[in-house]
Amino acid sequence: MSMSSAQDPFYIVREEIQDSIDKLQSTFHGWEQTASNTGEYVHLTKELLTSCESIEWQVDELEKTITVASRDPAYYGLDEVELSRRRNWTGSARNQVGTVRRAVEKGKSNSATSKYQDTSRTNLYSAQDNDDFISSESDRQQLLMRQQDEELDELSASVQRIGGVGLTIHEELSGQERILNDLSLEMETTSNRLDFVQKRVAMVMKKAGIKGQIMLIAFLVVLFIILFVLVFLT
Repeated sequence: MSMSSAQDPFYIVREEIQDSIDKLQSTFHGWEQTASNTGEYVHLTKELLTSCESIEWQVDELEKTITVASRDPAYYGLDEVELSRRRNWTGSARNQVGTVRRAVEKGKSNSATSKYQDTSRTNLYSAQDNDDFISSESDRQQLLMRQQDEELDELSASVQRIGGVGLTIHEELSGQERILNDLSLEMETTSNRLDFVQKRVAMVMKKAGIKGQIMLIAFLVVLFIILFVLVFLT
């Protein structure tokens, strides 16, 4: 059984994951250009780490389907070249996400140190400056929180779609396995019945002797002629 790329669940899930990776990298580039002492930087850091975790989970699920298919590639219409291509893609996706995660975690650590130093300097500001800064940061945080909620909703919907596709793949594999088991049992039963009939015919022929065999053959010929006339000439 083979299917086109458009119908193959692997390529459907891969496209979802690739879209998530593209969005992750776009957000990462924005994060790199954001000052580490701002609320936006903190928001983007949390968003990137959450996205990395989600994408890594999706890649893990996709790799499980590859492992299942590798047990019997011919049954799924695959070959070693296609399996290798799929493994290479998941490996590449994992490396891209890992690169972003490590950079963000390192930046988060550096930001914590920088924030401590900035806090010491901020204590020198006047009370009025502090009030203005807090008010501005509060407005920005509220805006960023609304944006984060919307993005998390989109991410949740994407995860649900991928989970549904994974469940469909599992159900299809289970159904096909049951069909194969039933077919194997039916073939075995038919083979046993055929062996029994052959043995019975041999036993009858042996007991009948030469004369009995001739009569049996003549009877079968007459029976065949009658059936032929009934089927084709009436």
